[in-house]
Amino acid sequence: MELNKTFIDGLWSKEINVTSFVQTNITPYLGDASFLAGPTERTKHIWNLCLKALEEERQHNGVRALDNKTVSTVTSHKAGYIDRENELIVGLQTDELLKRAIKPFGGINVVSRACKENGVEVDEKVKDIFTHYRKTHNDGVFDVYTEEIRSFRSLGFLTGLPDNYARGRIIGDYRRLALYGTDRLIEAKQEDLRNLTGPMTDARIRLREEVAEQIKALKDIRTMGEYYGLDLSRPAHSAQEAVQWVYMAYLAAVKEQDGAAMSLGNVSSFLDIFIEYDLAHGTIDESFAQELIDQFVIKLRMVRHLRMQSYNDIFAGDPTWVTEAIGGRFNDGRVKVTKTSFRFLQTLYNLGPSPEPNMTVLWSPELPEGFKPVSALALGYPAKPLEKRSFADIKPERIATKIIK
Repeated sequence: MELNKTFIDGLWSKEINVTSFVQTNITPYLGDASFLAGPTERTKHIWNLCLKALEEERQHNGVRALDNKTVSTVTSHKAGYIDRENELIVGLQTDELLKRAIKPFGGINVVSRACKENGVEVDEKVKDIFTHYRKTHNDGVFDVYTEEIRSFRSLGFLTGLPDNYARGRIIGDYRRLALYGTDRLIEAKQEDLRNLTGPMTDARIRLREEVAEQIKALKDIRTMGEYYGLDLSRPAHSAQEAVQWVYMAYLAAVKEQDGAAMSLGNVSSFLDIFIEYDLAHGTIDESFAQELIDQFVIKLRMVRHLRMQSYNDIFAGDPTWVTEAIGGRFNDGRVKVTKTSFRFLQTLYNLGPSPEPNMTVLWSPELPEGFKPVSALALGYPAKPLEKRSFADIKPERIATKIIK
């Protein structure tokens, strides 16, 4: 299946350019929410299993299970499932739902303390390697801190976020995996590497090393897909595969990184292109389309990182900031609101409210009138019981418009 023959061709088929694909193939939606579907029995079953696991997590001081021996990488853990037969979108960070893994590359002391707070010790072999043989991010940051910075750090004027977690908002373009597959992405990176020639300056040496690491990471993502029987070497061929491929790219990121905000980016408009194609060709219906997004969001809600209690105290919980930017406009003025923009918001009713993923509406007065009720989410619009309400119940004329400047 050649995607440039399935969708409208453009610059995206000649180079790695997801923006070109979206701009060329998007179908903006100007209608209301009346088309939306409720949760399927399959989705309810999966979500109920997750709710049970979440209750167990709360009963165990916020950590349901912990692997204190395996350093988390893209390929460190084999396949994990919630209920394999009923999952449309598969993949967990470890081999068990809500099991947290250790990521000592940021700093072994942070990991050791987090483990100890949860009643276990870091594996002695891991501790030895990351204490005596492997320099961590924490070691590197403290090496460059000035005496003044160290003083402010010790006095508590500065938090330990920069040195403990390599803080930052990490937003990868996870859509690339679905549009191109790992083989095409590796080819592009190999071409980048071939073109990085000339005097071996510090900057060029570092960039060549970084590109080489990117190639290795893409190969690891392909291997991770094989654990789940997925051929990530090729582009996605259907709506279900598009959602799955995007999630696999994101999963690879959260398996290896625990940045403050492992954000999703803007995937709803991209996924809508695949969903609308399958809907138009009769291979799926609206119920299945919503189910794909519901199960995708379920997986995002299950993302966990191992962190110290002091971190959770600072942020009043156990946040991951899986932010999805919804709506907005292109530079040419066209809106990026699609039916899948609505579908993402519908998960708040199909599954109930949740802080993750963090759904951010990119507001503009020119957004379609049928979409503006999303402001109800920011205004705390009162919700009816889950089984009696959907996003389609919200009427624009009943909501005070809130323009976010």
